[in-house]
Amino acid sequence: MTFHFPLSSVLRLRESIEKREEVALQTIQLEVARVRHRIDELTEEMTRAWEERERALQKTVQANCLQTMQAEINAAVEARKILFETMQVLKRQRSVQMNNYKVAHSQRRMLTDLLAEKKAAYELQRTRLQQKALDDIAAARWQRS
Repeated sequence: MTFHFPLSSVLRLRESIEKREEVALQTIQLEVARVRHRIDELTEEMTRAWEERERALQKTVQANCLQTMQAEINAAVEARKILFETMQVLKRQRSVQMNNYKVAHSQRRMLTDLLAEKKAAYELQRTRLQQKALDDIAAARWQRS
């Protein structure tokens, strides 16, 4: 008689759900990292543009060149602002997804623990039955002699 766990199909489903939630969480975390990296890049670009504009102001430059520099700085500032807003949305999504993952993990963990308990009980019962069989054999031999 082999060990049979009646909830094995439910356990596989819970494992599948947990994996799906974990992948979704990892996807959001990768997106957060990508946005954070892009914010850092824009910050560096803005710093270089401000420095370049300050150097240009020390010299005589055409007004349209200064306007172009300022437009580039303004575009970078606006893009960075949008990225910060996106980051806030992603952080909220990550928080929600983290909760989803925790729920899926705890549900799977509950079934895994139940499986371990049932398997341990099965092994204990099997060991007892084997020991009883050995005791019966020994008692039968002892009675024959």
